[in-house]
Amino acid sequence: MSDHIEPTRVEEFASESIKGANPFVGLTPGQVVSAFGRWAGRAARQPSVTAKALGNLAREQAKVVAGTSTVEPDRKDRRFTDAAWDHVVWHRLLQAYLVTRREVMGTVDDLDLDHKSSDRARFALMQLTEAAAPSNNLLTNPVAIRRAVDTRGRSLVDGARHFLWDLRHNGGLPSQVDTRPFEVGRTLAVSPGAVVHRSEMFELLQYTPTTAKVRARPTLVIPPQVNRYYFLDLAPGRSFVEHSVAQGLQMFMISWRNPGPEQRDWSLDDYVAACLEAIDVVTSITRSADVNAIGFCAGGMTHSAMLSHLAAIDRPLVHASTLAVTTIDTEAESVMTMFVSERSAAAAIERSADKGVLDGESLARVFAWVRPNDLIWNYWVANYLLGETPPAFDVLAWNADATNLPAALHADFVQLFVDNALMNPGTLTVLGTPVDLGTVTADTYVLAASNDHLVPWRAAYGATATFGGNTRFVLSNSGHIQALINPPGNPKASYSTNDHHPAEPDEWLAAAEFHQGSWWTDWVEWTTARSGALKAAPRRLGNAAHPPLGDAPGTYVLER
Repeated sequence: MSDHIEPTRVEEFASESIKGANPFVGLTPGQVVSAFGRWAGRAARQPSVTAKALGNLAREQAKVVAGTSTVEPDRKDRRFTDAAWDHVVWHRLLQAYLVTRREVMGTVDDLDLDHKSSDRARFALMQLTEAAAPSNNLLTNPVAIRRAVDTRGRSLVDGARHFLWDLRHNGGLPSQVDTRPFEVGRTLAVSPGAVVHRSEMFELLQYTPTTAKVRARPTLVIPPQVNRYYFLDLAPGRSFVEHSVAQGLQMFMISWRNPGPEQRDWSLDDYVAACLEAIDVVTSITRSADVNAIGFCAGGMTHSAMLSHLAAIDRPLVHASTLAVTTIDTEAESVMTMFVSERSAAAAIERSADKGVLDGESLARVFAWVRPNDLIWNYWVANYLLGETPPAFDVLAWNADATNLPAALHADFVQLFVDNALMNPGTLTVLGTPVDLGTVTADTYVLAASNDHLVPWRAAYGATATFGGNTRFVLSNSGHIQALINPPGNPKASYSTNDHHPAEPDEWLAAAEFHQGSWWTDWVEWTTARSGALKAAPRRLGNAAHPPLGDAPGTYVLER
């Protein structure tokens, strides 16, 4: 591992660490132990597999000792890129680790395990083998030893201080970010606007126009309930809101209140009703008969349920709809659904019911162990062995600003995942109407991310087969959060489109057209075409019925 984490690599780590909509069932140590036990039990009943692995391991270790092994780490594995690992002693130690990991992980393919048990076993063994990496140990990490010598032990003192702080304040996990430079309303979430409505569940923000004329039909943003909204208004130049307003769109944002145990009964029905309440306020202020709406992640799932309800009661309040990194097909394979079963779902619902909420800190720990190298051991080495201060990065600061899910909503989401309810009409009921996305005839823009570990793009692609209206499916490069915080001008940004939507997502991808640049530009063009005529920008925010109650970003986003 290099002595410092490069800025671009920090963004990659940030992308992997974001909390999203999939792991509502959770991940417990018991599940991991059970998966390991099933692997060990099967290995004991198939001694030939164990014998084969041990024989291979002995031969490979002999090559390591003799200096003839050709095993090398993956070039993308940044733990071992420092030249210190090229020294003969350290390189052989590294090779010994690599061949051991390979043989241990390889036993899974040779054992008679079903598909899901194999995936679970790989996950459990990954936790053990990655923890055992020589880079994680001070005595077997030449980079850390060199740092200790160069700093005359100062790095070890700083590392111990960081460790004790995390033990007391971060649940024993290494901190991913230095949050001190960031403050909501000062350095983050600074687009000018006002709170024009406040209810027990949410505040509604209206953003100040920056153009002389605006489009007549406004856009309402529905963020996920599992995160605070301001990843969409992160910082100047990196703000989806800022960019949209600059294109003449009237932008409104829901800011969800962070629930506590006293709000345990807030359900999907309540959140859908809150979205309808927000639409009523937006149409009142803008004098528009309807709105365009965009839902992100869990907010997109809520948005989808709302659209079905509006179709059922024949209220065309949403003219055009956008779903961004939203799971529609929960049967699409992902790491996050690996441990989902009726039993684990019931246990997860029971745990949150006991607490009243699914708390954000616990959810963050689940995500960390999904990618242990990037989200735990990377920071373990940097913070403790090298004595470095965690990076100051706005996305990670936002992600550390944890929120909760009320127990009732958590239960609804779990059931939605188990039943694949958005793909199967009638298995979910919202505000008294069965959910059937085929009845939704509004044009829909669906965004997915190619490297998204939370919402696999094939899970989002399910929208093309379920919604009844015209659908535009766009596949952005990058991961769950990098795909969203994606301002034009980013040289690494790209996306793919294809106007045809075959049943198999891989067929769509094979025929897709590649575009260099940000999907923000594509989305603005698509939305502007559905936002009505230009009119003079309002001189004041709100109206007589909904006067400004305070400046953006409001008060709910500041509540812990």
